[in-house]
Amino acid sequence: MHLRAARQPLTDSHMKSLHRPDLFGWSSFDEARNLDFNSVLWRRPGGNILFDPLSPSPHDRRHLEELGGASWIVLTNSEHVRAAAELAASLEAEVAGPAAEQAGFPIRCDRWLAEGDALVPGLVAFEMQGSKTPGELALLLEETTLVTGDLIRGQRGGSLNLLPDAKLKDARRALESVVGLLRYTRIDAVLVGDGWPVFRDGHARLRELVDSARR
Repeated sequence: MHLRAARQPLTDSHMKSLHRPDLFGWSSFDEARNLDFNSVLWRRPGGNILFDPLSPSPHDRRHLEELGGASWIVLTNSEHVRAAAELAASLEAEVAGPAAEQAGFPIRCDRWLAEGDALVPGLVAFEMQGSKTPGELALLLEETTLVTGDLIRGQRGGSLNLLPDAKLKDARRALESVVGLLRYTRIDAVLVGDGWPVFRDGHARLRELVDSARR
């Protein structure tokens, strides 16, 4: 069999490509919870944005630097600080966190985001109530990609679920927060902080989450 045509130069230093050419991610498997913790990079002309960044491997760090580093790091809640302080210092990036946690947030933030705030054009913050921490953020990118923290997660491939009731501060308010997102009917992808992301039909998966929680 002739295989010469199949040989291609290997490409190194690349994070995982997500559903859009300007989105990348890396993950770390958590054995206690049996799921991945995820980080996302949005590459954009006005300066890249990192969401809930874990400490990247040398492989992923090289790609991050090749893509221009980051201007902003967005943290959805105080339990997702992860490697933000280290990366902010080394990349000279600013940090944005949830306004509802401003009084006791564990690291310094340059900006606090509340309901409806746009960090940059095309990226809008929403406060998710009733989760483990007050005012947990979800970020909607150009009305089609939702980036979440702890509340909305993907314990099983192809579906979304809420944080377990035992960890919620207020299950009713948590569900209401998800219901509020359903008005954004163009949501196609949901990039969860914990678990399996959804890359297609995200609005339908959010609707299924709500319907299941109400039963």
